[in-house]
Amino acid sequence: MSKMFCYQCQETSKNEGCTVKGVCGKTADVANMQDLLMYLCKGISFYTVRLRANGVEVPQINKFITDSLFMTITNANFDLNRFMVRTHIAYEMRNAAKERLQALGVNIEDITYSGAHWVGEIEQEMFDKALEVGVLATENEDVRSLRELTIYGLKGMAAYAEHAFNLGYEDNDIYAFMQQALVDTTNDDLSADELTQLVLKTGEFGVKAMALLDAANTGSYGHPEITKVSLGVRSNPGILISGHDMKDMEELLKQTEGTGVDVYTHSEMLPANYYPAFKKYTHFVGNYGGSWWNQTKDFETFNGVVLFTTNCIVPPLRSSTYSDKVYTTGASGFEGFPHIADRADGKPKDFSSLIEHAKKCAAPTEIETGEIVGGFAHNQVAALSDKVVEAVKSGAIRKFFVMGGCDGRMRGRNYYTEFAQKLPSDTVILTAGCAKYRYNKLQLGDINGIPRILDAGQCNDSYSLVKIALSLQEAFGLDDLNDLPIAYNIAWYEQKAVIVLLALLSLGIKNIHLGPTLPAFLSPNIVNVLVNNFGLSGITSVDEDMKVLLEA
Repeated sequence: MSKMFCYQCQETSKNEGCTVKGVCGKTADVANMQDLLMYLCKGISFYTVRLRANGVEVPQINKFITDSLFMTITNANFDLNRFMVRTHIAYEMRNAAKERLQALGVNIEDITYSGAHWVGEIEQEMFDKALEVGVLATENEDVRSLRELTIYGLKGMAAYAEHAFNLGYEDNDIYAFMQQALVDTTNDDLSADELTQLVLKTGEFGVKAMALLDAANTGSYGHPEITKVSLGVRSNPGILISGHDMKDMEELLKQTEGTGVDVYTHSEMLPANYYPAFKKYTHFVGNYGGSWWNQTKDFETFNGVVLFTTNCIVPPLRSSTYSDKVYTTGASGFEGFPHIADRADGKPKDFSSLIEHAKKCAAPTEIETGEIVGGFAHNQVAALSDKVVEAVKSGAIRKFFVMGGCDGRMRGRNYYTEFAQKLPSDTVILTAGCAKYRYNKLQLGDINGIPRILDAGQCNDSYSLVKIALSLQEAFGLDDLNDLPIAYNIAWYEQKAVIVLLALLSLGIKNIHLGPTLPAFLSPNIVNVLVNNFGLSGITSVDEDMKVLLEA
């Protein structure tokens, strides 16, 4: 019997599944506790769905399930103790929800969730139960495929909902759907067609969650604007902030102001440079390094303190000299890294410990110079719409290529760099997510003043790509999004890319190329469904794919 089973990310072992230790670095114990936590969240949801039907909303549970889903995203949290504690809380929360339902006089004798009465009291019982209720508990591979596709979409959706919550934006309909969908993944009476519809509905709510986060970010910090981001360094000690959370960014900038400590972004925090509200901070220098998987090199030369706000942690090498300078907060965690506590009583997080630590560090070592340009979210592109439409009508722009999504360590991802380099000079790349690090420092020029790489922001900002497509559809008076001169060549790695894919499918977008490999959690039959109904395909060679996508 395997020690664990996980195949939720693109780099899963042999593109089949990790069974001893995660390629991401998580241990079997952490993987199993994540499975058990998901199982318990389904049990909690079983009762909250019925509480909601009786007019009772439980905000604490909404937050707990959202955060739990987010914590189990690839590379987010490797801290076994955090999951053990959270699992015990889940037991108590589930039983409290059941008691609250019974207090309403609801007869639950005939509607008991299969796992609702199990309570592990000691660690061994917990691990034994985790192995019993993991991914492989669903024997039929097609049903398992559709269930896991839904669950991974929910994990991505939870990331958007959590970031929005931190900025004071919530939508109870999103919470209600997430919990109902978790329950539906336990329903053996649902047919394959019904599960397929659940997958697409997950995509629909993914669009809603993206829109909510977009409103939260822009409502809090203004609309991203075209920005030249410095890649160089200054002589002050620094803090390198990684992950995705803009509220953490805001509070860190406020607390470091006047301290002599500079702040730099890393990987997916790069788009923080595009928000008007952050530009007033003179100690906000720019971006340092590249994509998340380069962190074992970037953190060494940075010399200062690193703060992880969300996922994208790579376990440090044994030879690393930076592991004692890394802090986590929010959904992220790693054993041995100090963790900054959540906000309480309306007060901001307290980053004083890492700021004091940073003051004692050397300034960053410069690894590159120059600038990169970004900030092309939907509002900014809308301001250029007349220029864009005219360029398309005149033939100056032949086609747009959506090349958003995730970056990763596989050598095969050089495909995306080569693809960008070989694109004809009358094409434009639309991107969001860390996949852009494969080509965002290339000098591809512009078309009539429109840069050939339009970076809308984080993977969290993929809603901008949807808004841009919808605005172009309206501008050209088209009935079908698929009639636009847009091709989709998307890279994926983790579950936020999954919800982006489901969102696109829910909008009816077809002929998406997905790479560098198709997900291991898609069974052959489910792949055929996606191919036949949506034209989904994997990538082949750069030249072959480019020919197909240019002619489509």
